[in-house]
Amino acid sequence: MNRLAIFDCDGTLVDSQGVICTAIEQSFAAHRIAPPTRAASRGIIGLSVTQAMAVLHPAGSTDDHEALGATYKASFAELRTQGRADEPLYDGILAAIDGLEARGWLLGVATGKSDRGLGHVLEKHGLHPRFITLQTADRHPSKPHPSMIRQAMADAGAEPAGTAMIGDTSYDMEMAKAAGVAAIGVAWGYHSADMLREAGADAVASHASELVDLLEALP
Repeated sequence: MNRLAIFDCDGTLVDSQGVICTAIEQSFAAHRIAPPTRAASRGIIGLSVTQAMAVLHPAGSTDDHEALGATYKASFAELRTQGRADEPLYDGILAAIDGLEARGWLLGVATGKSDRGLGHVLEKHGLHPRFITLQTADRHPSKPHPSMIRQAMADAGAEPAGTAMIGDTSYDMEMAKAAGVAAIGVAWGYHSADMLREAGADAVASHASELVDLLEALP
């Protein structure tokens, strides 16, 4: 049976909070709405864009949320064009990817990013060939719906018993539990270790160097 490790992107593979928060602030300003705090913006990272806007602007309508989301995407693209979209890899991630591949794990991504946004990150860091399945918000309901994990398993020929979701938010942990796969939290992202455990994390890594051992120890 194939073993599959599915990574979240923002807050797990790369640190993108700066550009995400800036794009949210620009979007709200463009619509003459008071922007959320940075803490609130970090809290929704991982959700699909329209769902994130609904959380950040609960008084708004569905049309408002969609408009905010469209402006956010345009702002993010402009920041990238300006060279202001810094999304560095977290320390130890490349070594963790190497270690998992060396032990026979197949790798995938499940993210609230768009296809375009994920593609940019993977190409920038030379990671695109490392992942056999890429699931994004363009083709799935927002986390924590398990659709992304289910499709990733289908692509990889994996079963829930041999699959792990690795992520930094409670949405990732809840998605993993909904899909019946192992939930591995990472403490370097945007939700606290306590939040990850409360959402069902089977284990929480404090550094990427722990990931290989944690996955290899899964039953």
